[in-house]
Amino acid sequence: MIKTIFLLLLSNVFMTYAWYGHLKSLGSKPFWIAILASWGIAFFEYCFQVPANRIGYQHFSLAQLKIIQEVITMIVFSGFAIFFMKENLNKNFIYASICLVGAVYFIFKK
Repeated sequence: MIKTIFLLLLSNVFMTYAWYGHLKSLGSKPFWIAILASWGIAFFEYCFQVPANRIGYQHFSLAQLKIIQEVITMIVFSGFAIFFMKENLNKNFIYASICLVGAVYFIFKK
């Protein structure tokens, strides 16, 4: 189970950078360069995401895997937004995070 979470964490680091990193790193470049760079980065995302889901599906339901991935995405995105993009997170982001905690509770509730 820890291996699944670790692999999903790595996957999300690549995914977040592929999806949003070009806004800062390649903002002045043509779209096609950003697209190719994002595809190249996304390749590594899939190298971690596919095994994470295959391993995780042995221990978690599909819905549980999805919620775990969403929570990890929110954590990685928060760090990325604050430290790389220099964005300020507002109270609505905190409220959304609380809703995800509720989702975790309900999806894992017996």
